[in-house]
Amino acid sequence: MARKTVAQGRRHIDRASEQGFTLVEMLVVITIIGLIMGLIGPRVLNYLSESKVKAAKIQMQSFASALDLYNLDTGRYPSASEGLAALVQPTAGVAAWNGPYLKGAALPNDPWNHPYLYRVPGEHNPYDIMSLGSDGQEGGSGAAADLSLDAINTAKN
Repeated sequence: MARKTVAQGRRHIDRASEQGFTLVEMLVVITIIGLIMGLIGPRVLNYLSESKVKAAKIQMQSFASALDLYNLDTGRYPSASEGLAALVQPTAGVAAWNGPYLKGAALPNDPWNHPYLYRVPGEHNPYDIMSLGSDGQEGGSGAAADLSLDAINTAKN
């Protein structure tokens, strides 16, 4: 018949409030979190870069549709000096302009915040629309590869 005294009960309560995680337990948890991030992180970043490429392709196809509408209204594609800006703002000397042909008051940049390139005449088409990819420079591979409307249309066929 052991009876606890009040002092012994208080010591037991004090010890219970002092319990916590040991340094080893904390290190194990941090290591597990690091391993999970090391395995999952690159996949998430890869999906992000793939989604930016898809967004750029969709925007370039939207530009192509808008350019075709511009051509139907005016009888020509915008000149190199007018550029893609002719799709959102009327240019001098174009009486049949019936735009804006794109939503918004400004021409959007590519998903990497670089302007799209518009070349007229194009290599294989009346015009070329290009994005320089994530690096903003010609050439590159992976997410840094250049995207062109001609390459997108060729891949679809």
